[in-house]
Amino acid sequence: MQKGKINVQTENIFPIIKKFLYSDHEIFLRELISNAVDATQKLKALASAGKFSGDMDDLTIEVRLDKKKKTLSVIDQGIGMNAEEMDKYINQIAFSSAEEFIKKFKNKAEEANQLIGHFGLGFYSTFMVSDKVIIQSKTYKKGGETKAVRWECDGSPEYTMDESDKKERGTEVTLHIADDSKEFLEEDRILHLLKKYCKFLPIPIRFGDEKYWEPVEGEKDEHGHDKQIEKSRPRIINNINPAWKRKPVELKDEDYKAFYRELYPMNFEDPLFHIHLNVDYPFNLTGILYFPKVKRQMELQKDKIQLYCNQVFVTDSVEGIVPDFLTLLHGVLDSPDIPLNVSRSYLQSDPNVKKISGHITKKVADKLESLFKENREAFEKKWDDIKVFIEYGIISENSFFDRAKKFCLLKNEAGKFFTLDEYEKHINATQKDKDKNLVYLYTTNPDEQHSYIDAVKEKGYDVLLMDGVIDAHFVNALEQKLEKTRFVRVDADIPDKMINKEEVQTQKPDENQQKMLRELMEKVVEKEKFSISLENLSEKDFPLVITKPEFMRRWKEMSALQGGPGFGDLPEYNNLVVNTNHPVIRRLLLETDETRQQEIIRNLLDLALLSQQMLKGKDLTDFTRRMVDRMSQA
Repeated sequence: MQKGKINVQTENIFPIIKKFLYSDHEIFLRELISNAVDATQKLKALASAGKFSGDMDDLTIEVRLDKKKKTLSVIDQGIGMNAEEMDKYINQIAFSSAEEFIKKFKNKAEEANQLIGHFGLGFYSTFMVSDKVIIQSKTYKKGGETKAVRWECDGSPEYTMDESDKKERGTEVTLHIADDSKEFLEEDRILHLLKKYCKFLPIPIRFGDEKYWEPVEGEKDEHGHDKQIEKSRPRIINNINPAWKRKPVELKDEDYKAFYRELYPMNFEDPLFHIHLNVDYPFNLTGILYFPKVKRQMELQKDKIQLYCNQVFVTDSVEGIVPDFLTLLHGVLDSPDIPLNVSRSYLQSDPNVKKISGHITKKVADKLESLFKENREAFEKKWDDIKVFIEYGIISENSFFDRAKKFCLLKNEAGKFFTLDEYEKHINATQKDKDKNLVYLYTTNPDEQHSYIDAVKEKGYDVLLMDGVIDAHFVNALEQKLEKTRFVRVDADIPDKMINKEEVQTQKPDENQQKMLRELMEKVVEKEKFSISLENLSEKDFPLVITKPEFMRRWKEMSALQGGPGFGDLPEYNNLVVNTNHPVIRRLLLETDETRQQEIIRNLLDLALLSQQMLKGKDLTDFTRRMVDRMSQA
């Protein structure tokens, strides 16, 4: 038996490891299984090179739980280790690096995470959950130092190493689970972790058995159905050949959909389309990204892209690692150039990760552009589902906008689609103001803003539909990216003010009439909610029109969407436009009964409020009663 004491300046590695890594303590299982997979793949490589000719029939890695003994074991049939290798890879490297780890990162927990898995420290993550670890291993080699070896340590600098009676090739790591980590003695907990971290590892992982029902041939039950018998079979956790590791030419559309269901078993909607990534230069990257179908845009969720390193799960929190707008997509990315055992902040600054991020953006743009060019009609049918991804990309990534200009669509309230260039040409002749700015009129709710849409369409103007969850931000982004462009919602002002081509002199009430009309309005209208303006509009326009200042309304909406203070906290403030050319307003000026004047104004104001969904509660009840009384008197 060999006994030893490692030269580290601390009493116990166990609390050091636990202190620094506790937030990710579940990763111990990922580390152990990754080591087992590595050992197995090395054996396969040796066999392929003709350097090993032993039994390769079953290389399954087994995870074994014994709740009574309070142990959890990971058993592989890989290359194994002899005593010399055990001493080299477990004792010398791991413990000496533990000392380096302690000195360098004693007070820097974030940086400490970068060292997990380096120099054997990944194995030592087992001491986060164990008060004793035993390794038994037998090398694949023949002759010489080939005896099996047993290593044991309780997390102190002391260990023992002796011969083992292990007969089979490979390595068995047994953890004696500590009292404060009993959760890892529960089958459901281990099963969850295996499915999380090992779902697509390239070597089969077995964890216990699973029950299933098998029909008994030729036998029926009392109801006439095929009789079935319950059986057991090994429970294999992982799909060793996931779709993203296969060549695109090998896969059909149904294969991609089936893999999507495998990734997201609770998502019952098929994706709209997919992008298969397969890059081997200047970095290695494979993966499949899906554009999910979104019934309502508020259903959008981030953290649906799973990041892997050689089929080992790393994280599903990819924000900052891939472009922000692509975090709305679903799918898998896998790259050996992405370090497995580092913090997310480290990943975000890694140059390889930045290159990968830029390439993904390019591939997404390529796919969208090809879909648009190949079948524009089909692309337009998908637009309501995919527009939020494209708009978000335009808002957040300048490089993406340069490409997206070719396939970004605008839809008008009549349901017709235009590219950005097409729509500019469509409104160029009619919707330019006196300063030569193009004025894009839009609606966020065609039903609520119908009267305003009707008014601008009578002038021959076109109206865009902008009813998406991020359209307030998108409109703001387009104003910055497109030259001499203004976006104005249809209820922001009267049409002649929104697209003010030139000053036109019109016949207005004289100064005394204007003064009298303003005074009449101010007696009924609450000044703190409205500013009053007098305009000589068409007789066909409404007598009173409520408009919402574009700047204040837009920034209020954007602030509210972001959930922050500022404009979102401002009270409602609107303009009340009085059409001095309307017959009712002209009649109002001739009315001598002040009570009658105020009644007319009150009814006109309530109608204007009603058209904007602003008449509610007691005011709506009072208005309804007045209208019923008036009809009863008629």
